[in-house]
Amino acid sequence: MKKKVFGFLTIPSDVRGAFLSESIQKNHFSLWVICVIIFGAELYNIARVLLWSQAGLGTLNNRIYFGMYCALLAVGVLTLVLQRLLRSAPLRRRWIAQYVMIFLMFAWHIGLNLYDLSRDPQGGTMIFTTAILGLGVFIQMSALYSVPMFVLGYGVFMAIAGPVLDEGTKVNLSITSTVALGVSLTGSRHAVISLQQRREISQINAQLRELVHRDPLTGLLNKTAMQHRVEQCLGQEGKPAALVMLDLDDFGAVNNRYGHPCGDHVLEETGRLLRSVFSDADGIGRVGGDEFAVILTRAIDAEEAAALGDRLIREISAIRWQGRLVGACGSIGICLSEEGTAPFSQLYQETDQALYDAKRSGKGCCRCRFLPAGGAQTPRPIS
Repeated sequence: MKKKVFGFLTIPSDVRGAFLSESIQKNHFSLWVICVIIFGAELYNIARVLLWSQAGLGTLNNRIYFGMYCALLAVGVLTLVLQRLLRSAPLRRRWIAQYVMIFLMFAWHIGLNLYDLSRDPQGGTMIFTTAILGLGVFIQMSALYSVPMFVLGYGVFMAIAGPVLDEGTKVNLSITSTVALGVSLTGSRHAVISLQQRREISQINAQLRELVHRDPLTGLLNKTAMQHRVEQCLGQEGKPAALVMLDLDDFGAVNNRYGHPCGDHVLEETGRLLRSVFSDADGIGRVGGDEFAVILTRAIDAEEAAALGDRLIREISAIRWQGRLVGACGSIGICLSEEGTAPFSQLYQETDQALYDAKRSGKGCCRCRFLPAGGAQTPRPIS
């Protein structure tokens, strides 16, 4: 029970920042509306004291009312000024300014109603009732602040006005205050639930977007996503690039001899080995049934490229299925682009040619080509 109550009253850390931001936005609009009402009401009240009252400011009572009207008008003006000045300020500073103004408005209404009751015990509690209901309906705040504000406001009002209120009025005020606090807490909780749901939906959408770009078997980028990644990498002027293409040799024979579950295992293991060998790759993808590609955007020479290719071929040949070597084998083609600004189509064509050279050399080997700066010169094989 305590855990449920605590969960209802607290703002979870994962949405605390979003709750603060949303509260500021909602309260910003509410305060604008409240200030417009304040300006209309208090300008009318000031005019009533100055122009339509026979005594004007000649009596202490009128001067007190006039001062209170001016005070609330000043709070309204200050609220709008602060909201404009702090519109680009950190969220916490804006939040503090809002709640200070809200507290001042609430305290003003309590003070005015208490003064009315001091003059006329039968004057009623409409001002306090309206203020506490307005606070519950229009202002969004966490329980950490709403509970103290409601309890303090109700406690101060009842402590001072209680002796002149009848029992029925006290009961009604208690019920009204409890309902207002309940509305505030429920609104806060609904906001938290809504934020959590939106966060979950956002995470699910992000996962779905990721799945759209991933090969479901290996978890690598699919063909379309891999091409996009390569094109992004090639747009970095002056930065070298290397495209690696791997083709599993006679992969159909593995499927025919051991079955498709074994073939899927070989593909998954190949994806894992690619991640291991090319751990600093900018992108790794499965671009065909048994074809893979890797893009690197760091300086790499032919010797290192060939060494990485040979290592991958060795590790692929060691893939086992149910304790037995399956005879997996791969051929690799690599194209090194000096500047990394060659069009994707050209880099792909040269890498594919290097892969063809590897297969023509007897498969199970690695061949590299070099694409000079400018891309117009004739590419040349380097291994």
